[in-house]
Amino acid sequence: MSNTNALTLYTINMSHYSEKIRWLLDYEGIPYVEQALTPAIHTLPMLLKGGRGQTTVPLVQRGSKRVQDSPRIVDWLAQEYGPLKSLPAESLDEIIAIQRRFDAIGKGVARYLYLPGFAHKALILDIWTQFATPWESRIVRAGYPIIKPMFKLKLKINTKHVAIAEQRIDAEIKWLEARIKQGRYLVGDSLTIADITAASLLAPLACPEEHPIYGTSEFREKMAGVAKLWADSPALQWVRDIYAAHRGQIWQVMPNAA
Repeated sequence: MSNTNALTLYTINMSHYSEKIRWLLDYEGIPYVEQALTPAIHTLPMLLKGGRGQTTVPLVQRGSKRVQDSPRIVDWLAQEYGPLKSLPAESLDEIIAIQRRFDAIGKGVARYLYLPGFAHKALILDIWTQFATPWESRIVRAGYPIIKPMFKLKLKINTKHVAIAEQRIDAEIKWLEARIKQGRYLVGDSLTIADITAASLLAPLACPEEHPIYGTSEFREKMAGVAKLWADSPALQWVRDIYAAHRGQIWQVMPNAA
């Protein structure tokens, strides 16, 4: 594959939506180069590249083609690199429906974890600046008193919306608990984007060891500790089991700092 046709994946290290697409690319064996962005610094590049008025990750680029937002990326990958084993045609509607329901709680999961997480400034800054250049790190650390309230406002990180998020997460966890009684995989007898989406979007709560951010003891204690409500949930154990069985080592090649 020439450099012109090489696929670039733009991510943020703590983003569970980024992990979803990273996992999908790894599982399908689609070659890519990961560019890790620094939160806050990422907004203008993603706004310009996405062309949708959004600043979100993940975003993939191949040549002049850019696709932003994880379900849109899944659709594009299926068109460009398909057929994908994670999207079997005979179960496509059911798989996409499950993808949608877990995509819908992704922001709520982030909201739920950041409310207590923001009490741990050093941890947040260490995560945010993991792939930062020296000047990016200085900007984020110096600007944190401004960035934090703006971030909380944008993501609606407040007690009211966190309570709503908890209810919605709980409903999906209960749905998942019922679903996995039917079998190991959510659809059929092999891993699909339904499993990848559910496991990725719940991974910050389940803290699988394979994930280099969520799997650390500090993350478990200081950010995911609030998830003790579901500590004994078969659904979160399922997430850890799916990671152990199918994810493997994340970042076998470390991302480039974008």
